[in-house]
Amino acid sequence: MNRHLNRITGATKLAGLFGCPVKHTISPRMHNAAFARLNLDIIYLPFCVFPRDLKKAVASLAALGFIGINVTVPHKQKIMKYLDAVSPAARRIGAVNTVLVRGSKLIGYNTDGIGFIKSLQSGLGYSLKNRIMFILGAGGAGRAVAVQSALSGVKRIYIADKDNTRARVLAAAIPGKKGRKVRTTEKIKDAIREADIIVNATPVGLNKSDPASITPGWIPAGKLVYDLIYNPPKTKLLKGVKGCRTVNGLGMLLYQGISSFEIWTGEKAPPAVMKKAILA
Repeated sequence: MNRHLNRITGATKLAGLFGCPVKHTISPRMHNAAFARLNLDIIYLPFCVFPRDLKKAVASLAALGFIGINVTVPHKQKIMKYLDAVSPAARRIGAVNTVLVRGSKLIGYNTDGIGFIKSLQSGLGYSLKNRIMFILGAGGAGRAVAVQSALSGVKRIYIADKDNTRARVLAAAIPGKKGRKVRTTEKIKDAIREADIIVNATPVGLNKSDPASITPGWIPAGKLVYDLIYNPPKTKLLKGVKGCRTVNGLGMLLYQGISSFEIWTGEKAPPAVMKKAILA
């Protein structure tokens, strides 16, 4: 990593992360390790971009020599209006987490949903086919998880959000299929009891002072509890549940990062190098 940083010159290209906050991110470790392994003259940096500054920050990407950026909370939906084009998958999800800079054009993609599914299939050997899912949070990450899970054969999805309108908009956007039911719910306990997999797609848990995003006592044993937060590695939700299989967002981070890397560079990513970097 240090050798990579010491090679920075006036020709070095930039990649990065736009979000607020970004103090918790370990994406720079993952991407810089991959750039170094492939001997690419690119450096990845995190940028704390306040919502009021998002438009100006996005407008600077091409001029400053960026090859692309990742996008995190709270910008995944709002950034779409500042882009020149959006992939069909990102359009369907309604959120962007990866931007490619091609000349003066900015193209948005979403690799979150694929990252989530691959983390279940490759990381856990878990199939969503015919499962019942409960998702807390209908923002950018929740949208990606819901849409990609529907495409992966989940039988039923319950969605809850503090903003009921946002939950309803997401439910309406999920691709339909005969036999699949998508419902918004305020009866969280009932939905959790029925679900096979419970997903926290909110940022609640990032800060030490945060409560558990879902009351752990509401979750019966035998469920898969997936918190998309990866830093801290064990949120109060994951620490509090009993008799459940628990997983944080590290696998999703890895697999969405692999896809982002390949979009930006056109090169095959080195997964083992990237995984080692984030586990370190």
